[in-house]
Amino acid sequence: MRRPRLALVPGEPAGVGPELCARAAQRDWDADLVAFADRTTLVQAAQQIGLDLDCLPADAPVAAPGRLRLIQVDDAAPISPGNPDPRNATAVVSALSLAADACLRGEFDGIVTGPVHKATINAGGIAYTGTTELLAERAGRDVVMMLANDIVRVALATTHLPLRDVADAITPTGLERTLRIVHAALRNDFGIADPTIAVLGLNPHAGESGHLGREEIDVIEPVLERLRSEGMRLVGPLPADTAFLPTKLQGFDAMLAMYHDQGLPVLKYSGFERAVNLTLGLPYPRVAVDHGTAFDLAGSGRADPSSLFAAIDNCTRLARQRMARHA
Repeated sequence: MRRPRLALVPGEPAGVGPELCARAAQRDWDADLVAFADRTTLVQAAQQIGLDLDCLPADAPVAAPGRLRLIQVDDAAPISPGNPDPRNATAVVSALSLAADACLRGEFDGIVTGPVHKATINAGGIAYTGTTELLAERAGRDVVMMLANDIVRVALATTHLPLRDVADAITPTGLERTLRIVHAALRNDFGIADPTIAVLGLNPHAGESGHLGREEIDVIEPVLERLRSEGMRLVGPLPADTAFLPTKLQGFDAMLAMYHDQGLPVLKYSGFERAVNLTLGLPYPRVAVDHGTAFDLAGSGRADPSSLFAAIDNCTRLARQRMARHA
């Protein structure tokens, strides 16, 4: 089987993304990486942390460590580490869009993305809610956000919502769609033939038989029963305060949390450095770092590349799984 070809998008040019990509270029991977970025930005970021980086054409022969294939996306304004410039918003979004479209055309087998800064993109005149939403819109697919490390996979029924809006956002239709996407991804992308998914309740103690809320009884349990009748292995709704105990995690292939801060603090505490952000439901694998732009570290050489390295490794494995399935 040929090596997967992955698009690598650094994200916000004034953050740590470019220097992390420069660090990634120093290693030999099991995939061919092609950056969608500005050559000058990448080279300057490498120099600032004492690395050499040679950017090559996208169709160049296999690159040695210290070299990185590149599709040029021009930044509009000079880059000052730690100081984002809204004039570069178009370049950030263009790099993501070009990489996504190349994946949709089959020219790439997956996409690895660095951190973006939503406020700067919006300040640049582009209405931007997030990279996950951008990729879903371009693909015309419903998607689910999952964060994962070596210990646990946590998918989200709702993502970036105010807490007071979460209960209304959990509907039978939406919950069923989310569980189907997660189940299909575990089977097709992760190679788990009969996955077991733990579903958390929304309320404390999973509602305690309706005494602490009825969402479990009225919404969550009926959806789980319907999908179990189709053969899905779904456990729950479980009280979130005990669902992540190590003895319980051993029996689950993934957790579905009802809202962002219900599941992600546990995941990040258990292994933030190796955590990655996956978008399930796309026609190609997308894996992102699980951290922000870290403007305070940009250009210092102190940014930890572990999450980006884990993202590349994970995207490579997912791409190989899809390639084998379609061979």
